[in-house]
Amino acid sequence: MNTLASTAIGQAAALAAVPIHGLHHFAYRCRDAEETRHFYEDILGLPLFHFIRSDIVPSTGEYCPYVHIFFRMTDGSCLAFFDLGDNVAPAPSGNTPAWVNHIALRVDTVEQLETMKARLQSHGIEVLGVTDHRVFKSIYFFDPNGIRLELCAQLASNSQMFSEQKGIHDKVAAWSKEKAARLADKE
Repeated sequence: MNTLASTAIGQAAALAAVPIHGLHHFAYRCRDAEETRHFYEDILGLPLFHFIRSDIVPSTGEYCPYVHIFFRMTDGSCLAFFDLGDNVAPAPSGNTPAWVNHIALRVDTVEQLETMKARLQSHGIEVLGVTDHRVFKSIYFFDPNGIRLELCAQLASNSQMFSEQKGIHDKVAAWSKEKAARLADKE
């Protein structure tokens, strides 16, 4: 290893990770800002919180006229969407089943979960569930952009969730070993 590489590795090891306090925002592409606003604000009840209109992408400097809208949750985090002005919805991933990529949002109780299910259905939105995941229950549905959403109501206490962490690294290691064996069998 050269001196420059070993110095960079040493510096990276010396820098401790800083605390990450939570989600600021998660951003997706949307087909239409108003259609998305209606769904998230009028149906889900998340207030439109912030609006950015620009022609230049700040992080890359490229020209791409867009609107960036943010919907705020009660903890201060946001869901955000980019309308690129072309009425194109985000494309699903070709190598990933539709149920994998989703946003899971929390409500306080199973009763609230059932209320939201009824509310969504009253707006003509197809809802899957209530699904029991043992430590939480949830419902699933799609927004107007084809983005899968999940609303969750926690059933387990904090102490139960902490006890669930026991042996968690061993479980990940066991999964990795099982997966490697399965992939090796396919070769």
